[in-house]
Amino acid sequence: MITSRRNSRLKDIRRLLKSKGDRALLEGPHLIAEAVAAGTELEAVLATPEFGLGAAARKLFPALPRPPLEIEPGLLDEVTDSDSPRGIVAVARLPRGGTAALPVTAGGVYLYLESLQEPGNLGALARVAEAAGCTAIALGPGSVHPNHPRALRGSAGSLLRLPVAVRASPDELDDHLGPIAPTWIALTPHGGRDLFAEDFEGTLVIALGSEGAGLSPALCDRAGMAVTIPLQPPVESLNVTVAAAVVLFELYRRRRRYPPPRGTKTT
Repeated sequence: MITSRRNSRLKDIRRLLKSKGDRALLEGPHLIAEAVAAGTELEAVLATPEFGLGAAARKLFPALPRPPLEIEPGLLDEVTDSDSPRGIVAVARLPRGGTAALPVTAGGVYLYLESLQEPGNLGALARVAEAAGCTAIALGPGSVHPNHPRALRGSAGSLLRLPVAVRASPDELDDHLGPIAPTWIALTPHGGRDLFAEDFEGTLVIALGSEGAGLSPALCDRAGMAVTIPLQPPVESLNVTVAAAVVLFELYRRRRRYPPPRGTKTT
């Protein structure tokens, strides 16, 4: 059992709390089970003795690549980002590439996030994007890393499954998707075309900005279209996650009603 704060594995976990690399901390049985189901490589799993006696452990432990290491509950609480890690954490290999790692899907919907800062927002956006059938997410330079513990936890597994590119510039994404000629749509709080009155065809890249500043003027200028969600006064804007959900599910609704023709190519 791990009983010392100076344990080398605990020191390693502390470094992952602000992860920007290819390794990540997964907290709680649900996220670890999602990682196992997704085929994610788990380097180590740490669990408290109390967790090992519960129903969640009886379901999860047989699926793990190796038995978890036991750890004192107080030490586990000290090295996790969550207020309630629920007795188990895992260290996972989650390599993240650039735009070259994204699928090229004709007629797909891609989400481009410019300078998104809040890990919880990224997690919620990824969950929404997967639920609405989004093809992939590209994170612009300066955005939070998708391996941040709060982003992974907020995504409820979506960041383990959905293709995600990091440090992706608009030019790089355009070059990568060039064969399917994407149309960029800038989501703006004011001054764009009415979301519900526009037609959207072909491959789309939906661009959203940071929580405070929104999209940069440069990205708005390069977009083929600016779109605004019509709101009833006195409400002037929506949270970035809510706004993305409205747009992505509106596109999902239309594509379910009018599916793309057969023979659409995907690479």
